[in-house]
Amino acid sequence: MKLKSMTSVITKSALVLASCASLSAFAGTPSAKAPVAPLPEEDGALFDTLGAELAVGYDTRYYFRGLWFADNITSAGLNLSVPLSEQVTLGFASLYTSTVETTAGNGGPTGQGDFDYSELDLGASLSYDAGYATYGFVYTHYEFFDGFSGTNAGVPNGAGEGNITGADELGLTVATSVGPVNLSGGYFYDLRIGGSYFEVGADLPVEVTPWLSLVPSVKVGYGIDYYTSGVNGASTPSGFTHVLPTLAAPIKLTKSATLTPYIAYNISLGARNTLNTQDSEIFGGVKLGVTF
Repeated sequence: MKLKSMTSVITKSALVLASCASLSAFAGTPSAKAPVAPLPEEDGALFDTLGAELAVGYDTRYYFRGLWFADNITSAGLNLSVPLSEQVTLGFASLYTSTVETTAGNGGPTGQGDFDYSELDLGASLSYDAGYATYGFVYTHYEFFDGFSGTNAGVPNGAGEGNITGADELGLTVATSVGPVNLSGGYFYDLRIGGSYFEVGADLPVEVTPWLSLVPSVKVGYGIDYYTSGVNGASTPSGFTHVLPTLAAPIKLTKSATLTPYIAYNISLGARNTLNTQDSEIFGGVKLGVTF
């Protein structure tokens, strides 16, 4: 009798344990399932990054396409890139420049003391990456708050291209690379004066350290009725504007911040050498850019 009772108790206990194990597995308790990695939480952001760059800079001399405007320029700009597809990108850009000090002693116009110069550029672009090259269509509005540099130089009102306070421009650009060399070219048409400007350039980035590079580059410009008539009394319908060799040294400060000092040598050619205060000169500057 005792043996039979003990066997009955063991049998009943086994059935109870089996039933509990079955219920536990059905309920999905941790003891009945293999560990599962948690799913990543969504950050709720529309884009990983904004595709934007905020930059501030200083230049000892302000040359734009080979034409001198002022000295000791500070600038602040914001660029924004919006990808529309894998190949097409929409871009927006703004740049404000202003003088710290420009005097006749610094190479300013003869017979003129200190003068102010400030400018706002607003642009939009559409680019297409074809793989072998990137093509772009660009619109830019230039606002000259203190008049064009020719006006500062004493050009009478209504004289040639010097008496303008704003301009609009359409441009076509192309960029590609051949080995380590980056090549670029562009054609720009000024709607305000009906002038054309062509430019080609090349640069060769050389990595010195993981945070420092050297980038030698050169640009050459050619203008047709492009800010040459009526400025400083000169009249040159067309010709090469300048050659601009430059050496920049981008320094990566953080993952998103880069400091870029540079030195350049503006060489005035036929369409500029009678307009600029100096035919050829060395100048430089520095820019701090932050991407986000």
